Amino acid sequence: MITPRATAWLLAAGLAACLGYTLVEASALSWELGFPLDDSWIHLQFARNLAAGHGLSYNPGELVTGSTAPLWTALLSLLFLLPGSVVVWTKLLGLTLYLAGVDATRRLGLELGLSQGLATLAAGLTLTTSWLVWSALSGMEIPLFVLLSLWGMILHLRERADPARPPLSLAVFAVALLARPEGALLLLAALVDRLLVFNSTVAGGEERLSWRRPPLQPLLLGVLLAACALAGPLLFYGWAGDSVLPTTYAAKGGGEVRRFLPSLQYVYNVIGIFFRAQPFMVLLAGAGVLALTERLGTRRDRGLLPALWLLGLPLAYSILSPGPTKLLGNFGRYYFPLFPVLVLLGTLGLARAARGLGPGLRAALALLLVGTSLWALAQGAVFYARNVANVHNSDVKIARWLGARLPPEAVLAVNDIGAIKYFLPNRVIDLASIATPEIRAEVSGDLARGVSWDEAMSAAIARREPDYVVVFPNWLPGLGRDPRFQPVHVLPIPGNITMGGDEIVVYATPWTRHPLRPMP
Repeated sequence: MITPRATAWLLAAGLAACLGYTLVEASALSWELGFPLDDSWIHLQFARNLAAGHGLSYNPGELVTGSTAPLWTALLSLLFLLPGSVVVWTKLLGLTLYLAGVDATRRLGLELGLSQGLATLAAGLTLTTSWLVWSALSGMEIPLFVLLSLWGMILHLRERADPARPPLSLAVFAVALLARPEGALLLLAALVDRLLVFNSTVAGGEERLSWRRPPLQPLLLGVLLAACALAGPLLFYGWAGDSVLPTTYAAKGGGEVRRFLPSLQYVYNVIGIFFRAQPFMVLLAGAGVLALTERLGTRRDRGLLPALWLLGLPLAYSILSPGPTKLLGNFGRYYFPLFPVLVLLGTLGLARAARGLGPGLRAALALLLVGTSLWALAQGAVFYARNVANVHNSDVKIARWLGARLPPEAVLAVNDIGAIKYFLPNRVIDLASIATPEIRAEVSGDLARGVSWDEAMSAAIARREPDYVVVFPNWLPGLGRDPRFQPVHVLPIPGNITMGGDEIVVYATPWTRHPLRPMP
């Protein structure tokens, strides 16, 4: 049973954490609000066009499958129908989903067999995980995916224990896939776990596990429901983009399988993401996986889905990724949704380790865990504010500089499309190939013929003849050496830890048809 008082205290603490981050952010921006990634503005631009009736497009009238989170885009589009600042509404939506995710963590802990106290401890550690508070205010889809994945696992455990229940969990996992593409692996892991049903028998003094075929009718019905949830969006992506995968997948470094074995360096980097925020949970999670394994075939059997999810995603991406730092996301954000599961498995491991401890030692251990998490949470607030300031002092500021001087008919070629397009009416050419995916194919073809990166990208720009190019010069260094492109504005980014370079430059091109308006 979940006590209302404990839930209220958890939600109040989560609200306080988000308010603290917001205050640090507002003070860093002279009481404005922003986002810690330019990708957040990309989501809002897609959502604004969707709300305006332009479909899933970045430049109105140009359909593109650039959103990795069409469900998040659809939710954000509803916020444009509300009065007031869409930035504030976006943060409130993220905050609400984050709080619901904390509550779902506690509920999942109870389903896994944790006591009330340990389930509350797991929820508290999830609540104080700095990256999850960062995510709540980021304008990104992370808290939505966290909530859907956790509730999918809650329903999965209930249905696994009682096959007569309606098989809704697979449909929830399918909807989660529309919030993050990693949901595909979670859906597959859930199907595998539904098949891992065992009987435990004792023969000759030895305990043996034997596989028992689960009822197939609920499983097939669950698969049908999942297919219905996915059919429409995937058919649209296949029609509009010639692939069910979003253009962002290729632009962020994905592609064909590069190896047959996991990259140990990639897995090590993922462990580092977890360890910096929840070091003790990383050390204890293995014991939690062991606890789930030992329960198979017993009355305490809860399956292996949390373990399959936590271990499977790093291993799968380590095979798909072309390098040890690719397919991690900014600061490792692709793995932020795994923190609640990491904490729950760590808490399961803690339950095993703490059985022989007295009440005083258990209380001291809980204080150590919470205190460590709170320390990381406080440090994360400073990091979050710096991220927001970096985005504000680069893409947002350059968009405002251009907005006062740039005719709306001018075309911009940019490599960071979020805030620049959101704050400007101008059509943009996306050199990073999310909103203009054909550029990637052109550049890849040139590279295969031995053309250098700078030459291939310059050729792609020349074919489109934009009025101005706005890039981080270290991303395309050849542009600064090309006499055809003249810098008209250089904006340094002080204390940069977030953006793709320490300065952003506006270049005039040989095809500039709309000169910048002079300012008084």
